[in-house]
Amino acid sequence: MPEPERILVVESDPDISDLIARQALKPLGYQVDVVAEAGSAIKRAALSAPDLVIANINLPGLSGKDLLVALSAQRTNVPLIVVAQKGQEQDVIQAFRLGASDFLMWPARDAEIVSAVERALRQTHEVRARMRLDEQLKLANDELQRKVQELTNMLAVGKAVVSVTDRRVLFEKVVEGAAQVSHADLGWLLLRDERTKAFLLTSQRGLPDVWAKKMGQPLDDGVSSLVALSGESLLIHGDPLQKFKVAALGKSVAVVPIKVRSEVIGLLVLVRKDLKPFGMVEQSLLEAVADYASISLVNERLFHAIEQNAEAARAGEKQQNALFHALRESVRTELQGIGYPLRLVLTGKTGELNAQQREALTSAEVAAQRLSADVQKTTPRVN
Repeated sequence: MPEPERILVVESDPDISDLIARQALKPLGYQVDVVAEAGSAIKRAALSAPDLVIANINLPGLSGKDLLVALSAQRTNVPLIVVAQKGQEQDVIQAFRLGASDFLMWPARDAEIVSAVERALRQTHEVRARMRLDEQLKLANDELQRKVQELTNMLAVGKAVVSVTDRRVLFEKVVEGAAQVSHADLGWLLLRDERTKAFLLTSQRGLPDVWAKKMGQPLDDGVSSLVALSGESLLIHGDPLQKFKVAALGKSVAVVPIKVRSEVIGLLVLVRKDLKPFGMVEQSLLEAVADYASISLVNERLFHAIEQNAEAARAGEKQQNALFHALRESVRTELQGIGYPLRLVLTGKTGELNAQQREALTSAEVAAQRLSADVQKTTPRVN
């Protein structure tokens, strides 16, 4: 059940304050406080702003108009109804200029008081509803901006995976993207060495020198080994973290495995210095970054294999070309050796030839010349 609205009545005349508070408002369930002068009203409003103020213009000491100025300076945004006597219309106009929301000309009936109060409270409710809506819109906008930034960071990591060929730069992008999407203060990437099976520090962001100098070496932070064994992400903070070495760097840690199929080939470690635990949203984003890193590592392996195969193919082609060149030279030499004896026999110096012999030898010579020309035109491809 909502609490009743609190109304502060600032009135030095006890008859007027009794009519407003006890007779008109309290029977309707309003919580009414009465003070006799503006100074007390200012203090009361500063401690706990009421939902509505009803103040007489003719107060002793500070006037009702002075009270309006003071409340405006405190930025309480509380609506104020001024009470004036007939003939004080000019003072009422000045009160409106100073921020009054309504007025009562005294003497006033109960119904007039209640009607003015209800109008002013509706205004209060509308203002507060707008403030709540503005706050909700601000929160929604902040959340949207955060989501946009997360997507921007994820796209940057994805772009790096497909476009960056420098291994060092690529892994720096992965660590940077992981730190940004998780709002971490520092982070590092560990990759498994295929020969020793140890996880080596491959890239880092924000590590102190005593840790960063282990680049290319195994880094024992205490928690990574657990994730390497389980293959599951780990979020840890507070007292449970104190038993691990990484507690020297911060109070909240997230470790995410990088896997190819079910095999852990790397680890992303992110640290927050403050006790602000990583949540499931950050875990999901970090696992997406880990997937990108896995893709980059698989692509690197495939590219390396393709390069090796291409190199082997080029070596085989060079060997084939060398064999072909040697065979070509051998054939050309042999054809040259055949040509001279044929021509000598055809001159008749070695004996007379009948028509059938001469025709056969001539055909052989022509064939040898044609083959020699074909061999001469054939050139092996050189890479």
